[in-house]
Amino acid sequence: MSTTKRVLVLGGGFAGVEAAIFLRRNEMEVTLVSDRDYFYIYPTSIWIPTGEVTREDVSIPLDKLAVVHGFQLIIDPVSKIEATQKRVTLESGRVMEGYDYLVVAIGQSKIAIPGMGEHSLSICGAPEEATALYGKLDKLIVQGKGKIAMGFGGNPKDSSAVRGGPAFEVLFNVDTYLKRKGIRDNFELTFFAPMEKPGQKMGPKALDMMDKMFTMTHIKKKIGSKIVCFEADGIRFEDGTKLESDLTMFISAGKGHPIIEASDLPLSESGFVLTNEYNEVEGFEGVYAIGDSANLMGPEWRAKQGHVAEVMARNTAYNIFQHSQQIDSRESYIEHLNILCVMDTGNGAAFVYRCEKGSKMIPMPIVGHWMKKGWGWYCKMSKLGKIPRIPGM
Repeated sequence: MSTTKRVLVLGGGFAGVEAAIFLRRNEMEVTLVSDRDYFYIYPTSIWIPTGEVTREDVSIPLDKLAVVHGFQLIIDPVSKIEATQKRVTLESGRVMEGYDYLVVAIGQSKIAIPGMGEHSLSICGAPEEATALYGKLDKLIVQGKGKIAMGFGGNPKDSSAVRGGPAFEVLFNVDTYLKRKGIRDNFELTFFAPMEKPGQKMGPKALDMMDKMFTMTHIKKKIGSKIVCFEADGIRFEDGTKLESDLTMFISAGKGHPIIEASDLPLSESGFVLTNEYNEVEGFEGVYAIGDSANLMGPEWRAKQGHVAEVMARNTAYNIFQHSQQIDSRESYIEHLNILCVMDTGNGAAFVYRCEKGSKMIPMPIVGHWMKKGWGWYCKMSKLGKIPRIPGM
């Protein structure tokens, strides 16, 4: 009788895929369940709206990853999680049970604002939305003029669930794109957010630099007032004003996934799975939560990012293996908490880093853009096993 431990991983994003890869390295029998048949590289999807890349360029078929790394793959959305029994029901009605370990990595949901679904698109939502942004921007360019508003929202119950970086990136990329076409003066670009200091997680120096970038690019700001609703021609705010817009991109803050909220898992106030620093769901033997599904511990400036999700995934693979060998050794993600990104502008970038010791934002004209392009290539090739992985990446 085989003594190989069986692990069920839910989710085909950064956390789920990384967990499956590293669990297989420890010779676990792994089944990965995903609601779509490709792994989507969100950090490089920022170039889809300007036509620099396509959805296919920033995607990896999951079946290719499954073959390369040797895990089983099921494309079927999760409809129910019964963590106590480690039993999962899929949308097709198929029941997954009998596993030694369960890893929950199905992501998060978004805080809904009236009209958001009908009148705005997100670069951090369904991949189809990025392609739709490209289509709408292209129509405005054909018209030769327009008003474009891009921003992000907050979650007052969980500061880690705010994703603002991509909003800045797409906005600056659109600015660069319009300048290259020689029609920037015909467009009004506005950044909006409900908080007084959007982007403050990056640190005070970064905030000052962001203000300078907005001034240099002639991008307007509408901040500090709660968003009431989205309309076909703009956004209304609690202060009674309306921001007119022909194209609205908005990244809503995260909240718990509805499947997780309906499960028997312990949840935070915002609906994320409560775990300890080892990503174990305490009181549920052999159950782990990682990535956007998990409640993120740490300082107020902490943020749910792809590299943090992958640290959680690698640690969880290690912790599961050690547990299976009855070895008392575990890895925590707390010491790896930081904000790290190359914030692309289409013609350069800014290196942003923050940890408990401080923060920095370093401009990288021209070369920064190609560094991020290079990372995108590295991400695809390394996950497909075509080039070696850099330790910690």
